Amino acid sequence: MRKKRITILLLTISFILSCYPVASASLTTPTVSIKTTIDTILDTLKDKNLCLPSNKEKRRTRIRALIRDRFDFEEMAKRSLATHWNQRTPKEKEEFVSIFSELLEASYIGKIESYTNEKITYDKEMIKEDNKYATVNTSIVTPNVTIPIEYKVILKNNKWWVYDVVIEGVSFISTYRSQYNKIITGESYAKLIRKMRDKLNEEEKKPVAKKTAVKK
Repeated sequence: MRKKRITILLLTISFILSCYPVASASLTTPTVSIKTTIDTILDTLKDKNLCLPSNKEKRRTRIRALIRDRFDFEEMAKRSLATHWNQRTPKEKEEFVSIFSELLEASYIGKIESYTNEKITYDKEMIKEDNKYATVNTSIVTPNVTIPIEYKVILKNNKWWVYDVVIEGVSFISTYRSQYNKIITGESYAKLIRKMRDKLNEEEKKPVAKKTAVKK
C-alpha cells in the first residue's frame, strides 16, 4: 500500500510538468491551467497509437516538450539551491538548470507512464494580493485514500508557471533544498553535480513502467 501511495504521489507531481500553452491570448486562472495540464497528459497517455511500443520515444518527446512549455526550471533551480545559487557562476547556473531539468523529465516521465486513472478533484484556488503568486488545492482520490496536493504557481509573461508542489504538507522544493544543501555543505557543489548526473543515467536506463488497473 505504501509503495502504491508513493507512486501515485510522484505521478501526480509529474502531471503539472506537462501542459499546453493557453490557446487564448487572455490570461486563464491558475486552476484552469492546472486542469489543462492534467487533461492534456491524460489524452497523451490514453492515445492508443502513442501507447504502441514503437512509439515510446515519440510519446516521451511530446511529453518532454509539454514539460518545458509549462515548468519554470530556472525558478525551481534557484529555490532548490537557495543561498548556493548566488554563489554559482553564470556557466554553473546554466549547467545546473540543464541537468536539473533533464533529471526531472527523465524521472517523472517514467512515473506518469504508469498512470492508472485515479480521480482528480479541484478543491480551492487562492491568488495572493499581488496577483503574481497563487496556489491551487486539489486531491487525488483512490479507492483507499485521498491525497491532498497543493500546486504553487507564479505569473510570468501573462502565463501561470508551476514552481512547487506540496504533497500532504511536504514541499517539493523544500525537499530538494534540504538534500542539495546537505551535499554541498558536507561535500561540495561539484559532488552534487556528479550525483545528479549519475541519477540521470539511472533514470534513462529504466524500462517503461507497466500500467495497472485501479479496482472500482
